[in-house]
Amino acid sequence: MENDINQCVDHIPSPLGIIEIIGNKESIISVLFIETEKNTYKSSTAANSETSEIKKCIQQLNEYFEGTRKEFDLKLKLNGTDFQKKVWQKLTEIKFGETKTYSQQSIELGDIKAIRAVASANGKNKLSIVIPCHRVVGKDGSLTGYAGDIWRKKWLLEHEQKFTSSIQKGKLF
Repeated sequence: MENDINQCVDHIPSPLGIIEIIGNKESIISVLFIETEKNTYKSSTAANSETSEIKKCIQQLNEYFEGTRKEFDLKLKLNGTDFQKKVWQKLTEIKFGETKTYSQQSIELGDIKAIRAVASANGKNKLSIVIPCHRVVGKDGSLTGYAGDIWRKKWLLEHEQKFTSSIQKGKLF
C-alpha cells in the first residue's frame, strides 16, 4: 500500500472481529480484518481519525451487517495491476446472496486458463466485504481461498443468504 501522509484509519467492531478501514479524503483504500489465521495483522500507522469517506464506509458496513444494505456506494482506490483491477471490478458484479466460481470469473474475463491468476487476484483484494471476493467459490461449490479465513467466508455467505429473497435461495453453495 502506498504510504500517504493524508491517510486516516479507523477500527470498528463487527460480528467477525475488528475491521480496520484505511482511507483519505477522496476514497477508501483498505477494509481488512485485523487478525486472520495466517496473519496476526498489525494495525496501520496512519493517523487515527475519520474522513467523510471513512464515516460513510462505517455506516455502510454497519448496514450490511444489519442486513439492510446489499450494495456499497463508496469511492474506492484500487491499488493493483490492471488485471487485478479487472478481477476486482468483476467481483462487484456478483449480487448479494449469490456466488460464482473461479472458472466462471475467468470465463467472464475472457480466459478460462486464468483461473489461478483470478484466484490470486481475489486473494490480494484489500477491500474485504466491499469488493465481495467472499462470493467466489470452488467449482464444486466448496469454500476455498479467502484471505479473511474460511470461517468468515462461510459466515458472510450465510449472512447474505438470510437476507436474500426465497426465489434466490439455493444459489449459494
